[in-house]
Amino acid sequence: MNLASRFASVLRGRTAVIGAPYLWLLVFFLLPFLILVKYSVAEMEAVQPKDLIQFKDGLLQLTIKLSNYVFITQDELYYKTYLSSLKYAGATTFFCLLIGYPFAYFMARAKATIQPALLMLVMLPFWTSFLLRVYAWKGLLSNDGWVADLIIGAGLDQVLAALGIISTPGKLMNTPFSLVLGMTYTYLPFMILPLYGNLSKMDLRLLEAALDLGATPWTAFWTITVPLSKAGIIAGSMLVFIPCVGEFVIPELLGGPETLMTGRVMWDEFFSNNDWPLASTLAVVMILLIIVPLALFNKYQAEAQERRT
Repeated sequence: MNLASRFASVLRGRTAVIGAPYLWLLVFFLLPFLILVKYSVAEMEAVQPKDLIQFKDGLLQLTIKLSNYVFITQDELYYKTYLSSLKYAGATTFFCLLIGYPFAYFMARAKATIQPALLMLVMLPFWTSFLLRVYAWKGLLSNDGWVADLIIGAGLDQVLAALGIISTPGKLMNTPFSLVLGMTYTYLPFMILPLYGNLSKMDLRLLEAALDLGATPWTAFWTITVPLSKAGIIAGSMLVFIPCVGEFVIPELLGGPETLMTGRVMWDEFFSNNDWPLASTLAVVMILLIIVPLALFNKYQAEAQERRT
């Protein structure tokens, strides 16, 4: 095989390797997103949206309706819904980081022989249906549930009521507390795993050098461990925050009827009001809101890669 043939073979192989992920994104992300965009600018008929391009009276007509995008900026309900979704997603991300970082740190510093077992414990909830785990929390937080009895018995419900997290003492279900608790429990592994992968690769000689130079363990942790784990913190936060913004099942089961989340509002517009264009508009705007932090994360990753090289 001559040099030209070898080069062509390598080029074909590289094209196939690079092209496969792009083809996957094209088929399973870009095309469905374009369908949503199409529905969002269409007019609704009795059953489904009209086609954007129609042939009528010998003319080819293109009809684009942008009023839905104007409407969601003027209606207070959708404005509050987006803010509420971002608030609950941000709170969930914060608590996942607060709980997940110490756990990931402990896993990374544990003996190599028990790290696989700890990793298995983190991944064990994935062996059970997501829906069953959420339903389990519904029973645990309801009246006579042992978690509810523990919280009420410790007087923590009084504190939650004073903070405005629950409406009245003793009522834990269908509140922001039950919603954030359910989402934190569900998405906690998505925070722990990236942090563990990052912390387990850290060079411990840096901590030893800091301690030899007189730094306290707490100072060494904040000045060395936390900055070096920034990539894991950002990756875990994105993995938690992004799905929480559009979460539907947990707000439906644990949040109660008064909880405003984008997923629930889209469900109502699709299936209750049969307004596909408005629901698609909400979905498009939500995706655009999610793309912004993703772009920032990719920019940070690229800058970090350039600094390492």
